[in-house]
Amino acid sequence: MENYPKDIYTEPEPDVNTLANLGPFTGMAGIWTGKRGLDINPKADGPEKQAFIEHMECQPIDAQTNGPQLFYGLRYHTRIVKPDDPETYHDQVGYWLWEPATGNIIQTLTIPRGQTAMATGNTTADATQFTLKAVRGSTVNGISSNPFLEHAFRTDAYTITVTKNADGTWSYEQETTLTIPGQSEPFAHTDRNTLHKIGEPTPNPTAQAAAALATAK
Repeated sequence: MENYPKDIYTEPEPDVNTLANLGPFTGMAGIWTGKRGLDINPKADGPEKQAFIEHMECQPIDAQTNGPQLFYGLRYHTRIVKPDDPETYHDQVGYWLWEPATGNIIQTLTIPRGQTAMATGNTTADATQFTLKAVRGSTVNGISSNPFLEHAFRTDAYTITVTKNADGTWSYEQETTLTIPGQSEPFAHTDRNTLHKIGEPTPNPTAQAAAALATAK
């Protein structure tokens, strides 16, 4: 049982500068590209290896509160294509959220094939590697799929490990465990990539307003 406060309504006063309060997500804000991604996905005749190119944008959001609970975070959008093919191979949006008081981290994700998930973990503010997990059936770090995906490619678990590298890049390795009709064992659908920064983030709205006010004085 979590040690929640008795007062579930009073909100804290957050710092307006999200970029200074991202904890383990520090260094992940900005615009990124990764040109050597690898996806291993299921096909009727066995696993298929697919190279991919990724463009990801991670922008700071204003601090978010649930009563006394306080999150700082990033809103992200990633678009993935196959080499030499402009058609979208994968599109995903969501948030990275950091709760300084507890060390809890959250990744939400939604894809336009009718699936959404929330993965959670726990780490330290100075961590250079961390892992988040979601499991089918959970009400706090669960996975929800449209009826066809639930039938044909049921997602039982999702795990992502992020590593922030000394050269300023960051990498991820993720595994999605699928149950597929006719297969005796679960299938490990994996993806990995290393992202290189190509653009700086835009400060969150309250940080921009504070900066404008300071300049006006």
